[in-house]
Amino acid sequence: MKITEQRVKELAHLSRLHFEGESLQKMQSDLVDILAMCEKLSEVDTEGVEPLIYLTNSETVLRDDVVVQTITHEEALKNAPKADSDFFRVPKVIDGNV
Repeated sequence: MKITEQRVKELAHLSRLHFEGESLQKMQSDLVDILAMCEKLSEVDTEGVEPLIYLTNSETVLRDDVVVQTITHEEALKNAPKADSDFFRVPKVIDGNV
């Protein structure tokens, strides 16, 4: 695929980017290099090579998910500008006539 200046402008528009002058030429050159690298990769013999799922063999060690009560219900509502016995009171933001 030939990367023309017009093609770069089309891709830039789709990406919501803007290139002019020297930056447009640089982007065109970079895209040509990227496509050349991809073509080179397609020449590599991958017969019998397992697909790579993860870059390393390490596993992420996570802590146990334990529920801990750090603040009581009453403490949470204590500094609220408006609250009833169980909930924060907030102004209505959704109109029912939609």
